[in-house]
Amino acid sequence: MAEYDIVDVTPANLERYDLFCKKSKPKEVGYQQKSVWFRDRFAEGLRIKLLRVDEGKKDLVSRGFIEYVPAEYGWRVVNADGYMLIHCIWVVGRNKKKGYGTELLQACIEDARQSGMKGVAVVASKGNWLPGPELFAKHGFELVDTAPPVFELKVRRFNDAPDPYFPTDWDARLARYGKGLTIVRSHQCPYIDDATDIILDAAEELCMESKVVELATSSQVQERSPSVYGAFNVVYDGKLVSYCWLSKKDAPRVLKELRG
Repeated sequence: MAEYDIVDVTPANLERYDLFCKKSKPKEVGYQQKSVWFRDRFAEGLRIKLLRVDEGKKDLVSRGFIEYVPAEYGWRVVNADGYMLIHCIWVVGRNKKKGYGTELLQACIEDARQSGMKGVAVVASKGNWLPGPELFAKHGFELVDTAPPVFELKVRRFNDAPDPYFPTDWDARLARYGKGLTIVRSHQCPYIDDATDIILDAAEELCMESKVVELATSSQVQERSPSVYGAFNVVYDGKLVSYCWLSKKDAPRVLKELRG
């Protein structure tokens, strides 16, 4: 058996493989929503490549993945027509620092070249759900733009194409959601359902009114997301509270501080 392989997940073989994130709980709502989302997006060019590693078991086991899509159909708020846009890249546990992240990234870059794209773009950040910037710096990606609060746009161009860029209308986007607590989310990540429930439960305990706004298409994400991270945002009185997971311990404290 090979030490590892990288397989393309498709609607036809999804039951044989997995979508990596939340794969241990495939019957939960988040994973089921992600599965439907993936099948619907595949025709738009969304791709998931799954890293499978030999760990001495009967078959290779999934230990990493990369997810990407033509930026016109991206679920991050980026103006990057003609580029391939990476949503996520991840390698876990003892398989880190073995070059597997590079293998996944190179597979995406080659796919973008073969597809005649202008290059590859990724939204990077630190200490949250987004990819960190370190891997991309090693492989010719350049910083071309930033957006609040901590987003970086990294790009590897194949030619002299114009650089992608972020919008700048963040205040107007946030103001659209008005007063009170609003969760703006999509099904791009299978953990979003859990993250939403934590906020809603904390709000209920504090007797805070809340609402959830679903972004169902990439166009809605591009037009309505209050931050670059289109999958999940928490907004309160026109301000971005969070774009990533708040723990059950932290959520009540954060909401209490908002309410004052």
